[in-house]
Amino acid sequence: MYEELALYIDGEFRQGSGGAGEDVINPATEEALAFLPHASKDDLDRALASAAEGFRVWRDTSAHDRGKVLWKAGELIRERADAIGRTLTLEEGKTLAEAVVEVKVAADIFQWYAEEGRRAYGRLIPSRLPGARQMVIREPVGPVAAFTPWNFPAVTPARKMAGALGAGCSCIIKPSEETPGTAVAMARALHEAGLPRGVLSVVFGVPSQVSEHLVPSPIIRKVTFTGSIPVGKHLTRLAADGMKRTTMELGGHAPVVVFDDVDVDKAATVAAGGKFRNAGQVCVSPTRFFVHEKVYGKFVKKFTEIASGMKLGNGLDEAVEMGPLANERRVAAIDEFVSDARGCGADVTTGGERVGNQGYFYSPTVLADVPDGARMMFEEPFGPVAPMQSWTDFDEVMEKANGLEFGLAAYAFTTSTERAARVSERLETGLVGVNHCAISFAETPFGGVKESGYGHEGGIEGLDAYLTSKFVTQMNA
Repeated sequence: MYEELALYIDGEFRQGSGGAGEDVINPATEEALAFLPHASKDDLDRALASAAEGFRVWRDTSAHDRGKVLWKAGELIRERADAIGRTLTLEEGKTLAEAVVEVKVAADIFQWYAEEGRRAYGRLIPSRLPGARQMVIREPVGPVAAFTPWNFPAVTPARKMAGALGAGCSCIIKPSEETPGTAVAMARALHEAGLPRGVLSVVFGVPSQVSEHLVPSPIIRKVTFTGSIPVGKHLTRLAADGMKRTTMELGGHAPVVVFDDVDVDKAATVAAGGKFRNAGQVCVSPTRFFVHEKVYGKFVKKFTEIASGMKLGNGLDEAVEMGPLANERRVAAIDEFVSDARGCGADVTTGGERVGNQGYFYSPTVLADVPDGARMMFEEPFGPVAPMQSWTDFDEVMEKANGLEFGLAAYAFTTSTERAARVSERLETGLVGVNHCAISFAETPFGGVKESGYGHEGGIEGLDAYLTSKFVTQMNA
């Protein structure tokens, strides 16, 4: 039913040496799924030592042979997608259909990097010196410390593990303690695929204690984090003391600009599907809806119909369209956002309340005429709430769309090629989706600008994040 939890250090699945740990809670039932062991300082030191040794082994393994291990791991993850997906739903809450798709995407990511790792090309530079050869060689940066959140327990760890391993780095990853089983299952696939000892460690614990032990270690040469802006800034400061490279994929608050030339029913259906995926707990979730005044009323009405008709419940039920929020604090946070918007004069057209007295369920919520002063218009709500505003002037709506410190994702809906190009150029984000919300694939770069972070995962950029360039010039003797 649920993955057997353990740490993975130096090629072995083990319990923590200190005996500490915590229960993993099913957000649909509030029942404990399993006990998760925490890594002690001795466990973390062992993980660091094994990462140093594992790096020496892995960097000297050919890209071809590294690729075979990653490809096999991808095959095993895909074969086990139903079982791993069930674990994911139990610990995170999203629907089983979403969970299984996510696991299969994680398998794609491993196999993408299995191939892309073979293409870490250097180059020859024509020399101005007679008899000299000038070469640029691409090399793995070194052992990596990776930290991932709870909302995508398969895809986010897969991006970091596969990118690092594909480049020839070793990796110590700390997935979220709230959703550990999925990452442990993927570690088992890598282990069974033949990954050498020490190349990967999976650890859990009190997040600040783990990060503050791993990041300053001279063994770690790269830090990659997905999560909140404040934590990302803290880890960046820790890494800066050792001049360590970082990739930061931080928060978002994606604007959605809807023009007056759209098929309203189609645009609302697509946007609602993106909004309520994983109960809105997605860093690239469509969040601030700016709808042209000519179609505003019809768009809000259709969006409201879709939201009010969604079946809410345990993600293991095949008929359910949206599962619970992942934890109790998200329920409280969303309730505060909605209460604040109501107090500012917003109209709740559907939802706006917790559902039931067991599990962390919150109804899909649509709010019309939300004023700029409402918190959800400038703070990321990270939940199933869709605030709506109307607009008439393009420059003014662009100013609003770009007016926050976030710059991760944005969306636009229009049938005009000219408008699509214009809005894509004006949006200040790392990712833009026009007429659809599918903006993340194994082969495409994923990352933000401004306070949403820097660096990329996915695509050739995701491999490059774990590589350094060495210039070698050689003169004939």
